[in-house]
Amino acid sequence: MLQDTFGRIHDYLRISLTDNCNFRCSYCMPVEEMEWMPQSKLMSKDEILKLAEIFVSLGVNKIRLTGGEPLVRKEFPEILAGIAKMGVESTLTTNGVLIHKHIQALKDAGVRSVNVSLDTLNREKFQKLTRRDQFEQVWDNILLLLQEGFRVKVNAVALHGMIEEEICDFVKVTEKLPLHIRFIEFMPFSGNHWSSKQVVTAKQMLDLVQTQFPIEKLEDKKHDTAKKYQVPGFEGTFAFITTMSEHFCGDCNRMRLTADGKIKNCLFGKEELDLLAALRSGLEVIPLIKMSILRKHQALGGQFSQDYKKADPDKIDNRSMITIGG
Repeated sequence: MLQDTFGRIHDYLRISLTDNCNFRCSYCMPVEEMEWMPQSKLMSKDEILKLAEIFVSLGVNKIRLTGGEPLVRKEFPEILAGIAKMGVESTLTTNGVLIHKHIQALKDAGVRSVNVSLDTLNREKFQKLTRRDQFEQVWDNILLLLQEGFRVKVNAVALHGMIEEEICDFVKVTEKLPLHIRFIEFMPFSGNHWSSKQVVTAKQMLDLVQTQFPIEKLEDKKHDTAKKYQVPGFEGTFAFITTMSEHFCGDCNRMRLTADGKIKNCLFGKEELDLLAALRSGLEVIPLIKMSILRKHQALGGQFSQDYKKADPDKIDNRSMITIGG
């Protein structure tokens, strides 16, 4: 069991399969030219599965595969199948553009829920944001997932100047479709030019929704990162991930394993321990995992206070989102 000094049990691991992606979203990837990690520094398929087995032996019961874009990794089906054999809940976060090629692999692995990143319902805005003209493919694949019986969560980063115009359109989509839309407050990472003025808070978004829809609050479950709502009579739900305005660190059960084999005990934490180097050197990995968890800060990686307006992005020491893993 992995327990930190604040009594939090860590049983949920997010594994980044690659830092590569077929989109170019500025809030995730530095605006400057991105240099991909060399293949030699990335975890191999066997190394991913070996480290996953070690985490499972320490009490992990849920593994999410992320990237970059995990589906650009050629061994994705084999990695997913290997994790499925470990008897844990397995799931995926993807930009959705390649999902149609992997439906059967997801079914065979027992995956029931998929998160799809989609920040706009407008094709032109989508192309400007991602630098790719593939909105229709992503939307078709979201509908395909629903048709195939998957629970689908749509993650939309609340980008100032765009979410205000579209949030009610997103909520309207849940009238006929059993989608679970999650609006994520804009967070600071290396190279994404974050500022507090760009943050649209959950309260601001909720106020916008209430100008057009009656809403009801849904019950939050243990370890939930999102505050859930529903328009009465609608098929789907919507929620807010309030990382900046109201963090949920007190109940955190999550760890991250980067594509180059580093453990991060917090999305915002700057400290990393190199599990891959230890594994390749024949050293014990478990003591490093336990050490990482014991070093976990109480909140927000110790990088900034609850008042996000006081956060100085120039003093936040962290990777870009794409090299951490979504």
